[in-house]
Amino acid sequence: MANVIEIARASITAYNDKDWSKAKETLAADAVYDEKGTHRRIQGVGEIIDALQGWAKAFPDSRATFVREFASGNTAVFELVWKGVHTGPLQTPTGTIPASNKPVELPACQVVQVEGDKVKSTSHYFDMLTMLTQIGATQSAAPHQSAA
Repeated sequence: MANVIEIARASITAYNDKDWSKAKETLAADAVYDEKGTHRRIQGVGEIIDALQGWAKAFPDSRATFVREFASGNTAVFELVWKGVHTGPLQTPTGTIPASNKPVELPACQVVQVEGDKVKSTSHYFDMLTMLTQIGATQSAAPHQSAA
């Protein structure tokens, strides 16, 4: 049997490869995907795959690079950097953001609970404002610097 890191990593690697069959295989039937950056809590394999495919439609070349990983018991934690170019429509609760053709580089963290040899839950932490700023959908919230 694979270890917790390998099982949890397989779900992210399946997304990187846009291998939806493999992604489905990594998930428990009642898996939960809690996307903190968008406030979406999604339950069930089909709904989770739909959400991931939505990201892949907006950022077809998107992929995570693993920076650090840690496991304890049945939980794996990954520090990731997501990179991709916004070349497709991005669905948001307030409407669709058309392709900007701008790159994103987004630090993130995933906390993945494994049960048996499947991903039971994923909490995905990332800063949505940073992503929206990078694609030009919103202005940066950084304070303005004054000239001295």
